[in-house]
Parts: sequence; C-alpha cells; structure tokens
Amino acid sequence: MESQTEGNNGGIGEGNAGFFANCRERLCSAVDSLSCTVLGFAGKLAQVARDDPRRVVHSLKAGLALTLVSVIYYVTPLFNSWGDSTVWAVITVVVVMEFTVGGTLSRGLNRALATLVAGFLAVGAHMAAQLCGEKGEPILLGVFVFLVGSAATFSRYIPEVKARYDYGVTIFLLTFSLVGVSSYRVEEIIELAHERFTTIAVGVAICLFTTVFIFPIWAGEDLHKLTTGNLDKLAEFLEGTYSNDLDELEFPCIPYDKGMGSECFGENSSWENLEDKAFLQVYKSVLNSKVREDSLCTFAKWEPMHGKFCFRHPWNQYQKLGTLCRQCASSMEALVSCVTTLKKSQYPEANPELCQKIGATCAAMSLNSAKALRGLSLAIWTMTTPSPINNDMSTATKAASDFRAEFSEDVALLQVMHMAIVASLLSDIVIQIGRITESTNNLARLAHFKNPERSRSAVVISIED
Repeated sequence: MESQTEGNNGGIGEGNAGFFANCRERLCSAVDSLSCTVLGFAGKLAQVARDDPRRVVHSLKAGLALTLVSVIYYVTPLFNSWGDSTVWAVITVVVVMEFTVGGTLSRGLNRALATLVAGFLAVGAHMAAQLCGEKGEPILLGVFVFLVGSAATFSRYIPEVKARYDYGVTIFLLTFSLVGVSSYRVEEIIELAHERFTTIAVGVAICLFTTVFIFPIWAGEDLHKLTTGNLDKLAEFLEGTYSNDLDELEFPCIPYDKGMGSECFGENSSWENLEDKAFLQVYKSVLNSKVREDSLCTFAKWEPMHGKFCFRHPWNQYQKLGTLCRQCASSMEALVSCVTTLKKSQYPEANPELCQKIGATCAAMSLNSAKALRGLSLAIWTMTTPSPINNDMSTATKAASDFRAEFSEDVALLQVMHMAIVASLLSDIVIQIGRITESTNNLARLAHFKNPERSRSAVVISIED
C-alpha cells in the first residue's frame, strides 16, 4: 500500500512538473511574441519618422492645439459662457488640423464660413416658418430642409465645388439640418447658432495659430519640389542622375548610374539583362504622382504669400506641367516595353552601319534630352527664367528631325526595324520634352521668375562700383 501511494504521489508530482513546464514555455513564447511585435511596431514608427521628420513635428503641433483648446474646459468663465457647446471647439481641432498650412486653411475656413452661412439660413427659415402658425411651422421647416439639402448635395457634383469646397458643403448641410430641425423644439435658437459658430471659430483660430506660426509646412513648397523631382526622374531615365531628397540636391546633377543613353546606345552598350536596371523603373513614380499633385495644388491655392511664392502664384501651371511629365513618362513606359524585349544579338548583321548610325542618333536624342530636362529642373528649383536658347534641346530636336527625314523612307530600315522602333519612340519623347520646355517657360513668365542674366549683371555692376 505504501509503495502504491508513493507511486501515485510520484506520478502526480511529475504531472504537475510537466504542467508547470508547459505553462512556462507558453508564457515565454507569448512574451517573446509580444516583444517582437512591440519592437517591430517601434521600428515602423522610427522608419516613418526617418522618411519625413515633419510628421513628428505635425504630431506635436496637433497635441499642442488639443491642449490649448482644452483650456476652455478648465477655465470656468469660458465654460460657463458656452456650456456644452464647448465640445465643438475640440471636435473642430480634431477634424480641421491638417499636415500642411493650405490643408488646415482649407478645412478651417470651409468649416467656419459654412457654419456661419448655414446658421443665418437656419435662423431665417425658423423665423419664416413661425409666420405660418403652429401647424404650418413643421411643414415649412421640412420643405426648407428638403430644398436646401437637395441643392447643396447637387452642388457637390460640380467639379470646382468638389475640388475646393466639398468639406464646406458637408458642414453646411450638417449645421443647417441641426439648427433648422432643433429650432422647432429649442426656444433660444439664435443663442444656439451663436454658440456653435463661436466655438468653431475658436477651434479654427487655434489650429491656424499652431499651423502657420509653429514650423509651418507649406503645400506650395511641396508641390514645387514634386515638380522639379519629376523632371529629374525623367532625366534619370534618359541618362542617369542623382535624385535623392531635393533639399540635399546640388545642381547641376552629377551622373551616378547609367541610363538609357549610356546603357543602350553608348560605346560599351549592352542590351542584355536590361530588366534588372534601376533606371527603367524610375519613371513609374512620375506616373503615380497625379493624386498627390492635385491635392497639393488645391491646398496651395489657399495659402497666403510665403517665401519665394507671391500672392496668386500660378499653381495651375504646375498641374499642366505635371500632366506633360506624365505623358512623357507614358512614352517612356512604351519604350521600356520595347527595349526589354530586344537583345543585341537579335540585330540583323546585314546592315551594321545603319544600326550604328541609328544608335548614334538615339544616343544624341537621349543624352541631350536629359540635359535639357536637368536645365528645366534647375530653372524651376531656383525660380529663374530658362535660357531662351537651349543648345541641348535644339540638338535633341535636330537629331529627331534628322532621323525622321533620313530614315523614314529608307528601304534598308526594314532590316533594323526593332532599332527603328526604339528611335521612333525616343523621337516622340523629344517632342514631348519640347512641350515641357514650353510649359516651363509659361510658368516662368506667369510666376515672374528672375532673369539670371540680369542678376549676374547686377552683381558685376555692384562689384565694379
């Protein structure tokens, strides 16, 4: 009996030890998994901050704005003045605070003006409905809400309203409906509208103060950088340029890698393994820049004069220039599809001289077009007028016209058809770069870019004096 009892106790002890060991392993595994998740999340946050340190600044500014608006709750006289309507100031800060100055101005002014206009209309509708008596008042209020709601909702389909005032129309509908419907049950309707507007105005003012006066982030500057960056990427495709953050970019750009002109048409060109070349992918970010460009342009129109950008700066011209850049990038995409399917060994050996001649023409078009794009990027970045006589662009255009004139009717061209297709696509790209040049000149004229020759002359005169 004793031995049996000891055996049972030993089995129970071993079972408990195994159970506790299993629990310990699971606990350690859960702790390790949790620590890995926390470290991974911290790494993502650090990467987001490294990608754009301004995000950290914006987060701190949003926290400061919320702290300032919370003072309304803590100061008894202010809270007693507005009561429960104080919450609208906090809500306003949360929904109005945007990353850029233009975004905050757009949402803040839309919210304030829409609230003001809707409040006046709602009070007017209430007064008009009261004239119809107790039975007619709810009917007339319902008619007003229907008409105003239908008209305001339909106005959101207008492209101009949708682009700049969509948020304002939404707030207008919300405010008119709330105040208009509440007016049937609330006696002090004017006081209600006044409290709502003043609290929203306070929230907007706090947002504008923190956004404009504390490390402002301008949408116009971001749009300016985006445009010059797109031109640099197009140039990088054609030749190969250094195109990191434009804040650290020094002009003229220095080549660091081979592009189309060097890799495909240079002296030591090789058409093998082109799919792995980085320059064949650089244009894709230009194709995907439309949404960000349109958003920045919309916000930039709300911003006041700042830095190098005067009042009524021609922001729409940046959109036109961006459209031309994307058209050029689309042609580059077609060129990539053609180039990556070719191999140098596939060229017919029957006419090597013609192949070499076309290759030289392609190299001239590619390299000179890249230099022209760099010059345009430099002109926009420094806000100086582009040179009226662009030797690089004229050389590229001449090479394109010579190709069309000399080879378009050449029977031998059929023997090097693949090479001819590449040259034809490059010729179209040259024509599009000419349109980009014209659009840049229009931007320089409308934005009153400085004339580099006059600036240089002024410097010389001051030195002589």
